[in-house]
Amino acid sequence: MSQTNTPLPRQVADAYVDDLIALDPVTGTYLGVKESSNRLTDLSPAGQEALAELQRATLAKLDEAERRPGADADIERRCARLLRERLTAQLAVHEADEGLRAVGNLHSPAHAVREVFTLTPAETDEDWAAIAERLRAVPAALAGYRESLQLGLDRKLFAGPRAVATFTGQLTEWSDIDGQGTGWYEDFASAGPDSLRVELDEAATAATAALVELRDWMRDVYAPEVEGAPNTVGRERYARWARYFNGTDLDLDEAYAYGWSEYHRLLAEMKREAEKVLPGAETPWVALAHLDEHGRHIEGVEEVRVWLQGVMDKAIDDLDGTHFELAERVRRVESHIAPAGSAAAPYYTSPSQDFSRPGRTWLPTMGRTRFPVYDLVSTWYHEGVPGHHLQLAQWAHVADDLSRYQAAVGMVSANAEGWALYAEQLMDELGYLENADERLGYLDGQMMRATRIIIDIGMHLEMEIPADSPFHPGERWTPELAQEFFGAHISRPADFVESELTRYLSIPGQAIGYKLGQRAWLLGRENARQRHGDTFDLKAWHMAALSQGSLGLDDLVDELSQL
Repeated sequence: MSQTNTPLPRQVADAYVDDLIALDPVTGTYLGVKESSNRLTDLSPAGQEALAELQRATLAKLDEAERRPGADADIERRCARLLRERLTAQLAVHEADEGLRAVGNLHSPAHAVREVFTLTPAETDEDWAAIAERLRAVPAALAGYRESLQLGLDRKLFAGPRAVATFTGQLTEWSDIDGQGTGWYEDFASAGPDSLRVELDEAATAATAALVELRDWMRDVYAPEVEGAPNTVGRERYARWARYFNGTDLDLDEAYAYGWSEYHRLLAEMKREAEKVLPGAETPWVALAHLDEHGRHIEGVEEVRVWLQGVMDKAIDDLDGTHFELAERVRRVESHIAPAGSAAAPYYTSPSQDFSRPGRTWLPTMGRTRFPVYDLVSTWYHEGVPGHHLQLAQWAHVADDLSRYQAAVGMVSANAEGWALYAEQLMDELGYLENADERLGYLDGQMMRATRIIIDIGMHLEMEIPADSPFHPGERWTPELAQEFFGAHISRPADFVESELTRYLSIPGQAIGYKLGQRAWLLGRENARQRHGDTFDLKAWHMAALSQGSLGLDDLVDELSQL
């Protein structure tokens, strides 16, 4: 092929997205590709290897594309930089057979098979006919997942027992969400049209039966095999996962030390704010417990959903034109209640690329009907506006100028989570957290992210607890110590702490990206501010930063500093 016929990096990236959607219709649904609605991804070892082959072939095409004239233009260079880093990191995870022990309480393949239905178009009879077909695909998808886990057992590649026990419990809940024999899939299908009632009910019943079959196998076969296996992953596996989630090879010892420095800084600030909430409180968390009982709160599940919508709507109205310049379609975001059986943490789902499905925030209620305000305000600045929604919706808005890969598929977790934590800090800088209770809640959230660095790296690498720590100085971290430490430094209830620790054990290296990503965003902003001096325009910087698509942390700092 002549060089003039060789595609440029953005063309290679978009061709990869097309091929990926063919292999992974779950990703297609997240992108808003309606043709994906009736299929599910092959989760078997063969399906995983097919994806890896696509990644290898794409890297080879990228080698050629980067030699083509014009490939050094900024817009091509950023895309190539991201595509190479992401595919290389994903292949490293695949070639270490991590997909053969993918069990957790938040991001397992089985979670994807369930959650994709909440994003599948469900407006017309035609949509529901596609959903019925997708429901019929659930048993084969879960069978492929089980085949991968069985191969992992055969190779002595075990998931952690704690994650296995939690996941098995989730399968039980999904199979019977109301204690009356009705499964999650059956409950979901009940909203479909009467004209497809028999078809939907039969498909949903078969999907629930597949959940029960997987649950029984996890309980009776998998769990006994992995009993006694470590819940932690060790330094080699952790470094691989940290690269995957952060987009760079981290100095884990430096990151661990940074977590401790942020812990001490935030603790001092929390003590000052707690004194305003409850004078004489022994710890900030005593003051937060006081707010749980006596602080401002919202009563009712629907009432809190509406209130959270109002928080985001006000933020959009206030920030648009002052600190951001938002397209009309980016201004739309919806507040939702998370489906039963979700993990404890709130989350966000991106808009489809044509914005026919808007960005959405999701609040797990965990059975609660009373919601204290102090820990929700900054959380919705994080999940919604100006956090995840403004970044990910802006990526979708400028996808034609970038590539679909940069705008969605190639997202680096630490980039997005770092922006969302930066967004919380921005709202504090702008004076939106003027009440002591809201500001203490914000600092509590920041402290949670600092302690995540400490315990995530600490327990997986069995790091030593420093001598100046108020908690077990000189000892080595274990999951048990991590849970105790985390529970003592967070305002959330015990079930949240339990869920979070299981999450950190089953997706190592992801939780550290919030604080490390925030540090990268702040460093990039400060570097740009110093470059421009008095002419620095924060609104212009925000929009340029949000319009460059995803990047790993080192690349992110480089690019932000030049804006």
